[in-house]
Amino acid sequence: HRTYVRNEKETTRTIAQVRVSHLQCGNDAWQPAFGDVLVTTPTRLPDEIYARHVVQITGVLAPPPRPVAEGLFDYRTYLRRHGIHYLLTASTTNDWQVLDGRHPRPLGDRFRAWARASLARGLPVEDEPLRLIWAMSLGWKPALTHETYEPFMRSGTMHIFAISGLHVALIAGILTRLLRLLQVPRVGCGWVVIPLIWFYTAATGWQASAIRATVMMSIIIGGWALKRPSDLLNSLAAAALLILLWDPRQIFTASFQLSFLVVLSIALLAPPLEAMRNRLLQSDPLVPADLLPRWRRGLEFLLRGGTAAAVVSLAAWMGSLPLTAYYFHLFSPVTVLANLVIVPLSSLTLAAIVGSLICGSWLPWIGECFNHSAWLWMSCMVKLSEWATQLPGAYYYVRGPAGWGVIAGYLILIGGMAGLFLPAKPRRWTLMGVAVLAGFYAWQWLAMRPPASLTVIPVNGGMALYYHASNQSDRWLMDCGSTNSVEFVTKPFLRAQGINSLPALILTHGDLRHIGGADLIADLFHARQILVSPVRFRSPKYRLLLQEFERRPQWLRRISSGDRFGPWRVLHPEADDRFGQADDNA
Repeated sequence: HRTYVRNEKETTRTIAQVRVSHLQCGNDAWQPAFGDVLVTTPTRLPDEIYARHVVQITGVLAPPPRPVAEGLFDYRTYLRRHGIHYLLTASTTNDWQVLDGRHPRPLGDRFRAWARASLARGLPVEDEPLRLIWAMSLGWKPALTHETYEPFMRSGTMHIFAISGLHVALIAGILTRLLRLLQVPRVGCGWVVIPLIWFYTAATGWQASAIRATVMMSIIIGGWALKRPSDLLNSLAAAALLILLWDPRQIFTASFQLSFLVVLSIALLAPPLEAMRNRLLQSDPLVPADLLPRWRRGLEFLLRGGTAAAVVSLAAWMGSLPLTAYYFHLFSPVTVLANLVIVPLSSLTLAAIVGSLICGSWLPWIGECFNHSAWLWMSCMVKLSEWATQLPGAYYYVRGPAGWGVIAGYLILIGGMAGLFLPAKPRRWTLMGVAVLAGFYAWQWLAMRPPASLTVIPVNGGMALYYHASNQSDRWLMDCGSTNSVEFVTKPFLRAQGINSLPALILTHGDLRHIGGADLIADLFHARQILVSPVRFRSPKYRLLLQEFERRPQWLRRISSGDRFGPWRVLHPEADDRFGQADDNA
C-alpha cells in the first residue's frame, strides 16, 4: 500500500504483483498465459486478499508508461528489470474476485501484524514516529509518504528505512552477544543466529536489500563460527556472486549498486583516510603514552573515536556520490554530518525494537519501556533530519551524469584516493591517469552540452515549456500545469535538470491546466520573477494567484506586446486586447 498526502488528506493506492495463469481479452475465450503483472488499484484492498489466493481481476492491461520528459523516472525500464512487462489497472476493489477458499495467512503477514501490535504497546497514539518505527523494522511502506521521507532523502539518511546491512548486522550482533552471555559456543551461535536472520528477512517481505545483507552476514557469521579469519572484501564478493548467480538482473537495480558500491568504498577508502587521520593525531613517538597528561590522553581518545565515525561516514558518502546524482539528482554535503548523529540514533532505535520484540507478550511492561525508548530516538531522528536540510548549502539538485559518467566518477574517486598512498613512482602514474580521465570526462561533458534547449512537457491537458541556456540567467519555465501535474511531472523534471532556483516563471493565461500549480512552483524553486499578461481572466484561481504574487512587488511583472525580458521580445497580446477565449489572450 502506498499512501499519498494531498491538501492534508491521505489517499491510499494498492500495488500487487500477480502471477498470471490465464488471460481473457474482451469476450474471447480464456487462454493460458505465463508471467507476472503489476496490478494497481486506487484504494486499499480488503485484508482478506493476500498472498496464496487465486484471484480474477478485471482491468486495463497495457505496457507501463514511458517518462513524458527527459530525466523523469522510467517506470517501464524499472519494471522490465524486475521481469514485469505489463501493468493492469483495476478501477475498484470490486474488480477483484477471490476464486478459491480461505488459506492460512502467510507466516510473514502474521509476524508483521504481531510485531506492529507489540511495537505500539503502551504508546498513546499511532503517530509519525511510530509509523516510521514500523517502516524501519518491518519494511512497512505506507509510513513513507512523500512529506515524511523527503527530509531523510535530502539529508542522505534514507538508507535507515531499508532493511539492509545496518539492520541485519545489529540484530545478528545482539543475538550473538546474548548467546555468548549464555556461554553458547561459536558453532551453536552460528546454527541459531543464521536461521533467525533469514526468518527476519522472510518476515519483512524478502526485500532485495535485506536478502543481500543477510547473504553477506551469513557468510561472515559462518566464518566466525568456524573460527576462520574474516575479510570484508572477500565476504562482499562472495555475497555479490551468490546473488548474481541467483538473479543476474539485480546488477541493474539501484539498491544493489548502492549497497555493494558503498560497502566497497568503505573497504577501499576508509583505510587511507584513517592513515591520514592517524598522521594528523599522532603525538611524539619518543614520548611513552603513560607519560602524556591525562587530559591529553582523554582528548586523543575522544578525537580518535569521533573521527573514526567521521571517516566511515565520509567514505560512504564519497562512494554513494555518483549513484546518488545519477538516480536521485541530489548532491548532499550535509550527509556526512547527518549520518554521524542519525546512524547511532538508528542503532539505538533498532536495539530498542529488538528488545521490545524479544519481550513480546510475556514481559509487556519491559516491552513498553523499550517502545517509549524507540519512539524517543525516532522523534529525535525526524527533528534532526529536518534541521539538517535547513542548514545553508545542505543539499543541491543536480543534473545526473550519463552511465559512462558514473563509471568514470568511480574510477576517478577510487584511483585518486588509492594513488595518494602508493609509493612515489606508481603514485605519479596513477594520479596522471586519473587527471587524464578527469580531463577527458570534463571535455566530453562540455562537448555534449547543447548551447540551448527547449523542452515541451505534456501536463494533463495543458503543457509546460522549459528553456535552458548556457547563460544561467537566461532560463525560464512557461506554465507548469495543475497542482497534481506539478507534484508528479513538473517538479521531478526540474529537479532532474538540476534546477534549484528559477530566474523567471511565465504564466501565459488563466487556464488551471496550465497554471494551477504556479504558487507551488514559485515556492519550491524560489522563482525570482513571475511574468504575466496584462489581460484580465475570469478564472478565480488565477486571480487568487495574482493577489498572492502582488504581496511581493519584486515578484510580479506584467508584460505585453513590445516588452522584453532578457533577449526575448513579447509579440502578443497588446495591453488593451480583449478576446473572448482565454487561449486567444495567451
